[in-house]
Amino acid sequence: MTTAPERTADLYPTRGAKEMATPRQDPVVWSEPGAPGPFSAGELAGLERDGFAAIDRLISPEEVGVYRAELDRLVTDPAIRDDDRSIVEPQSQEIRSVFEVHKISPVFAELVSDPRVVGRARQILGSDVYVHQSRINVKPGFGASGFYWHSDFETWHAEDGLPRMRAVSVSIALTENYDTNGGLMIMPGSHLTFLGCAGETPKDNYKKSLQMQEAGTPSNRALTDFADRHGIRLFTGAAGSATWFDCNCMHGSGDNITPYPRSNVFIVFNSVDNAAVEPFAAPIRRPDYIGSRDFTPVR
Repeated sequence: MTTAPERTADLYPTRGAKEMATPRQDPVVWSEPGAPGPFSAGELAGLERDGFAAIDRLISPEEVGVYRAELDRLVTDPAIRDDDRSIVEPQSQEIRSVFEVHKISPVFAELVSDPRVVGRARQILGSDVYVHQSRINVKPGFGASGFYWHSDFETWHAEDGLPRMRAVSVSIALTENYDTNGGLMIMPGSHLTFLGCAGETPKDNYKKSLQMQEAGTPSNRALTDFADRHGIRLFTGAAGSATWFDCNCMHGSGDNITPYPRSNVFIVFNSVDNAAVEPFAAPIRRPDYIGSRDFTPVR
């Protein structure tokens, strides 16, 4: 007689009959105090408190030019457009995101393994890391749609099977982030509470959610409560600036109706000690190009 394998404990229930708040069960900064790395002790303390750390110039203007040119090459390549990894705007049919860019572009692969980038991820997560997700986001002017309020970890836990909050994202600006062109907004301190959302996950939910998210979105009442408690921070800055933020930050961005595009490269690092298991609240896994099953450490 055989027994079923033991199920990984679900510390963060979500997608049930009702919304449910759970206090964070995990550290924010996993490394020991004084661990070497690019972040200062003060920056790490701010990340632990607020859930994010902004870097004014992570990469140089010359490097921005290289990555912008590569972004433009990818989004104008007909083969990339026809690839499942490309997501298009529902209205304009322009490319909105291209996933797994570190595997389809040697240029972005170099950025992922740059010590200024992966070194910070290791310092936060206290271990070797792998890329759970990478993508370029393109927000052209005159109507590019935003991303509604959400916690990335809620989706990664529910649909990709990340067990613990031991992942961190970095958004590196490849264009100027104004206060008007649909910049990133985060509720500081929201990463300390997990908001489990109500409702089941539809099969192949990713096909719709990557254009307009519905499953896994908080209620207006919960968002109002979070905003009243934490406030909202809007991130602006020159091309080359970067925002590191915890996987459980409540964040979103508005539409871009200005003439000025907002494009970035977005990389999610997960600890090799937090490898994905089966989804906690979805009938099937998302494709590997969205939630990686390649746990090879970045070198």
